[in-house]
Amino acid sequence: MSASDTTTDHDTIRKWVEDRGGRPAVVKATEDNGKGGGLLRIDFREKDEALDEIEWDEFFRIFDENNLAFLYQDKTKDGKESRFNKFVERDKG
Repeated sequence: MSASDTTTDHDTIRKWVEDRGGRPAVVKATEDNGKGGGLLRIDFREKDEALDEIEWDEFFRIFDENNLAFLYQDKTKDGKESRFNKFVERDKG
């Protein structure tokens, strides 16, 4: 398995996502009727009907309010660019 990193730095997250052609999104079924919130995702597809693309400001508002961290991988085991990512709970320490 390749090494992964975890960050809460907004600039690092945005650069990693944009370098891979991704966009910030939320799962439609989890949105709170326009009040914000929802499960965050990174959308790498042309258009995923299950996701709503959101602006970075909204993405990071939800990210911070839910005390999340971004677990990601830069390269796969064979050295190719990786898109692996996951939202995890921040360390409490």
